[in-house]
Amino acid sequence: MAGPGESSDYPRRMARSRSTDTSAPAGKAGRGPAGGAPGRSTGATAVSSSKTGKVGKDGKPKVKRLAKLKSQAGMIRQAYTLTYRNDPKLPWIMLIAFVVVAAAVELFGLLVFSSPFLFLPIAVLLGLLAALIVFGRRAQGSAYRQVEGQPGAASWVLEGMRGDWRVSSGVAGTREFDALHRVLGRPGIVLVGEGTPQRVRGLIAQEKRRIAKVVGDTPIYDVVVGDGEGEVPLKKLSTHVMKLPRNLSGAEVNALSKRMSALGGSRMPVPGGPLPGGRQMSVSQRQVRRR
Repeated sequence: MAGPGESSDYPRRMARSRSTDTSAPAGKAGRGPAGGAPGRSTGATAVSSSKTGKVGKDGKPKVKRLAKLKSQAGMIRQAYTLTYRNDPKLPWIMLIAFVVVAAAVELFGLLVFSSPFLFLPIAVLLGLLAALIVFGRRAQGSAYRQVEGQPGAASWVLEGMRGDWRVSSGVAGTREFDALHRVLGRPGIVLVGEGTPQRVRGLIAQEKRRIAKVVGDTPIYDVVVGDGEGEVPLKKLSTHVMKLPRNLSGAEVNALSKRMSALGGSRMPVPGGPLPGGRQMSVSQRQVRRR
């Protein structure tokens, strides 16, 4: 039983013990949520969220650079394999391009600076660049040769163009697999037809009348894919469309796209990929085609 002196000091000792028994330090990690939960739980949440990795502006986790490089390397390797099947001379042509360019750069270094090693790294890099350019050209040519003459080939090319192009595939067609595709971009409206030229031109005329009230004074270009007079070859289709004059601004393209949405999109089934090798071939060679 405590004596009289001890009983008088008891409240002060309890006050000192309460003041030293503090919770987590002040700050964001030590504060609890509004509901009164302990501050310790917020700290645990911060630790767990830091383990999930960096998050982008859209709230999704960022893809690491190494993963991107692996994905791109895999697509290039797949495109090389598919191109080599149709072009067995590909590795030899790439090797010749590498040797010729590297030798030319190295010879320049020898003649001008009299040093065999000064330009060696540059020669190797430029040789590799030349080999990659040759590979891209040959892969693109091989892809075009495989799809040429197949239904949906023009749509496949249009959807692979660089830039802001709104492609509506198969807006009109016939039972004989003639197809008309509509492209909206900075030049205006581009109607691209593939199939028999006589039937395709009829489809283009019908589509022009159908969209005339919606597009107003917007320029309308028509393209017939083929090798005849006044036609555009498939391998030159993307270049031809991308070289058309820029008549609209970005805002005008968006406004026209909203008006065009009232007309609807595809009205006929168009093959998702004309390549005979299936889905994998279309993905890998599409990457090469866009370069």
